[in-house]
Amino acid sequence: MSEDDVLLGAEGKMRKAVEVLKDDLAAIRTGRASPGLVNHIRVDYHGVPVPLNQIASVSVPDARMLVIQPWERDILPSIEKAILKSDLGLNPTSDGNVVRLAIPQLTEERRNQLVKMVRKRVEEGKVAVRNVRREGLEKLRELRENKEMSEDEQKRALGRLQQVTDRFTEDIDQIAKDKEAELLEL
Repeated sequence: MSEDDVLLGAEGKMRKAVEVLKDDLAAIRTGRASPGLVNHIRVDYHGVPVPLNQIASVSVPDARMLVIQPWERDILPSIEKAILKSDLGLNPTSDGNVVRLAIPQLTEERRNQLVKMVRKRVEEGKVAVRNVRREGLEKLRELRENKEMSEDEQKRALGRLQQVTDRFTEDIDQIAKDKEAELLEL
C-alpha cells in the first residue's frame, strides 16, 4: 500500500459520506414537493421490499404535489401502505391509477425541529469524514513505522489528507447551509 492508495481511499470514503448525507437530507420534507422525499420509501413488491422509484415514476406537477404513477396498477395499495408507514407524515390519496401526495405548508415550530434534525445529521456526516481521516492517519503512521515512507513524505501526505478533509467538511457545511435556507424559506 502506498501513500497515494491511502489518500485516494480516504477521499473516496469521504465522498461517499457526503453523498449519503445528501441523500439523507433530501428525504427531509421542506414544504415543497420533491421526488427525493419518497426515494427512501421501500414498497412490498411481491414479498420483496423494493425502493419506490424502481416500481413507479414520481413527478412534481406543482410545488405542493407529488404524483406517483406505478408501472403496475395492482401495487397501488402497497405503495399507499408504504407511504403511510413512512416517517413523512403524509396521507396518500389514490384514484385507482396514481397516488397523489399533497405537501402541506410547514409551521414555524416544525421548521425549527427540521433544522435541528438537519444539524444533527450534518454533524453525523462530519463525524464520518473525521473517522475516515483518522483511519488515513493510522495507515500513514503504519507506512512510516514499516519504513515504507520517509518522515518528509509522511508530513506531506498528512498535509494532503488534511486538505482533502477540509474540502469535504466545507462541502458538508455548504450542504447544511443550503438545506437550512430551504427549510426556513416561506
